[in-house]
Amino acid sequence: MKEPSGDWVYGTHSVRNVLDAAPARVRCVWVATGRRSEALGDLIAQAKALGIRVESVDRRQLDRVALGPHQGVAAQCHAVAPATEAELERRWPGFENPFVLVLDQVQDPRNLGACLRAAEAAGVDAVLVPKRHAAGLTSAAIRTSSGAFEHLFVVSVTNLARRLSWLKEQGVWVVGGHQDVGTSLYDLEMPAPTAVVVGGEGQGLRRLTAQQCDHLVRIPMAGEVASLNVAVAAGILLFEVVRTRQ
Repeated sequence: MKEPSGDWVYGTHSVRNVLDAAPARVRCVWVATGRRSEALGDLIAQAKALGIRVESVDRRQLDRVALGPHQGVAAQCHAVAPATEAELERRWPGFENPFVLVLDQVQDPRNLGACLRAAEAAGVDAVLVPKRHAAGLTSAAIRTSSGAFEHLFVVSVTNLARRLSWLKEQGVWVVGGHQDVGTSLYDLEMPAPTAVVVGGEGQGLRRLTAQQCDHLVRIPMAGEVASLNVAVAAGILLFEVVRTRQ
């Protein structure tokens, strides 16, 4: 059997998430021949109830389409595309006390997925990602998000500095994470509409991005490590905003 092209979501948890949140994305579900469990049985029943084709395939077929442990199940999905900046502007008036995460050239799809997971957990309204020089919404990113992507409004941005300027015109306070500045994250209160900006692996925030921030903050660290993983840093910054808003 020839593997159909498309994005693949694999593993019982990830397949369940996409069936729950975005069943229209799913083209078919593959289940390993002879592999049965209560969880797989529930997925098969759910897919069939949604009118999605379920196929029994040799486990080696799943091994070829999955990039990691698949637990005997994978779903082939239509490729996803982020929203446009025009869509962001149309939806903006509907955001109450806007809360935005901005990712400045995050290159690793798994870091992107982990950032999306943190953003969804923190309740952000939108995630802005550059159109160029950044990880795309690949199956690896979506899988790492653990279902968060399906519940997020992710926007592709052509010129990040210009879009940050637009956010400031809308009354949003733009806060950038930067380990080389002296202001501690915990010295600020952020109850107003807020955009949290984190930089990509290695270089952090680009100069033009940092210049657009109203405030640059560092995360105080007691150990010898100089910096945190971008997704960890994003989570800390986002949940500090959540705390101060409460």
